[in-house]
Amino acid sequence: MQTETLIVGAGVSGLAFAEALRTDDYLVVESADDVGGYCRTIRQGDFVWDYSGHFFHFRHPEIEADFVNRIGPSRVLRVSRCSKVRYKRRLVDFPFQRNIDQLDHDDFVACLNGLGSREAVEPADFRQLLDARFGEGICELFLVPYNEKVYATDLRRLDVHAMGRFFPHADTDDILAGLGTSSPPTYNSTFVYPEGGAVEFVRALQHEIPPGLISLRERVVRIDLRRHVAYTNRRMIEYDSLVSSMPLPQLLTVAGLPHDPGLYTHNKVLVFNLGFDRKGPRGVHWIYVPDRAVSFYRVGFYDNIWPTQRMSLYVEIGCRADQVLDPATIRGLRERVLTELEGMGIVDGQQLVASHHVVLDPAYVHVTRASLQDVAQQQAVLAARGVHTIGRYGTWTYCSLEDNVVEARKLAQLFNSSAGPSPVPASRRAITTSEPEVKRPRFSSVPIRGATLG
Repeated sequence: MQTETLIVGAGVSGLAFAEALRTDDYLVVESADDVGGYCRTIRQGDFVWDYSGHFFHFRHPEIEADFVNRIGPSRVLRVSRCSKVRYKRRLVDFPFQRNIDQLDHDDFVACLNGLGSREAVEPADFRQLLDARFGEGICELFLVPYNEKVYATDLRRLDVHAMGRFFPHADTDDILAGLGTSSPPTYNSTFVYPEGGAVEFVRALQHEIPPGLISLRERVVRIDLRRHVAYTNRRMIEYDSLVSSMPLPQLLTVAGLPHDPGLYTHNKVLVFNLGFDRKGPRGVHWIYVPDRAVSFYRVGFYDNIWPTQRMSLYVEIGCRADQVLDPATIRGLRERVLTELEGMGIVDGQQLVASHHVVLDPAYVHVTRASLQDVAQQQAVLAARGVHTIGRYGTWTYCSLEDNVVEARKLAQLFNSSAGPSPVPASRRAITTSEPEVKRPRFSSVPIRGATLG
């Protein structure tokens, strides 16, 4: 088979790239049995769960309008976020640093002293960044134990840019002025969530891709960079350009490029989705749990977003990449989680009536100085051979769904230009130039409610 552009991965990044192309001469291959990657939704009876907590914060109004109108405005809720931090068996409003006045007196004073004693030094790692921005008190009570549970690693291993633009800065005067007041609105003060779960965002992208251009259960097992040929578990595919959202170390392996696997470390996350016979706490959307004695780092409430009469939870546990999660271990962890939920008062006599679990592997990548340097070098090598990487795992970074869409559409614009992103190999020029380019109407050119999508 021959195609102008081979797209590896039918998650948000791959689909957003595909639907932004101005040609139908492409093929999307996906190793799983459905599109979406980790942005997938599970149904059990009337319970609707995602693979993990996917709640969408948009910085670009036009992108939000795009998705909302594709899904249908009546089927998308805009929600004012209500999140908490569990502190000494009670709940403190999030963000933690702006609500330290809700702490015990001694902890409140320790947090204030920590803010006042920060040293003006250039942090060398993520742990030092936390201390420099928030001081020892806030770090010890919340930021350090919470992030250690999430990343399942020593925070000193991570680069200062491990969370990119998503990590806030604490200004002492701003924190003091804000104590006892409502937090100012930020881009993630609200979120949107569709009826039917996170997969609706994926379906909105998939709807714009003509039938037959997505091949499921097709896994790329080898790539010949010199000949521009990909081998899958089904066939050989010749391509001019290849765009991949598969995890970068996996891509490097199938492409035969030398690399140090030790530079590409990550955690994995075990997610339990739990359905109960009646409601529990009301109003709160999710709770951060820094307590090291509790197995999970976050618990969220689907039933407080799209209101239902039965409690519907997701619970997330950060695990080391080498931790064995066999069926017996998972059963044991589920029982522990249920006991911990009872201890927190979230489960108070309700009966578990439905459950599901999924392991996200990889989940959070460990962004280090060494990984940042190697990613940049490997991307340059790949691009010179007609291969481009996109997405959280394709670029081995920390980003949002919206970031994935922006990045994918930007790359598609390069493909749509007359020059294109990379040269066509000599062996393929006769094929690609002898066939006319197929154009199709672009959804992104249709104005909706005053906004041009795309």
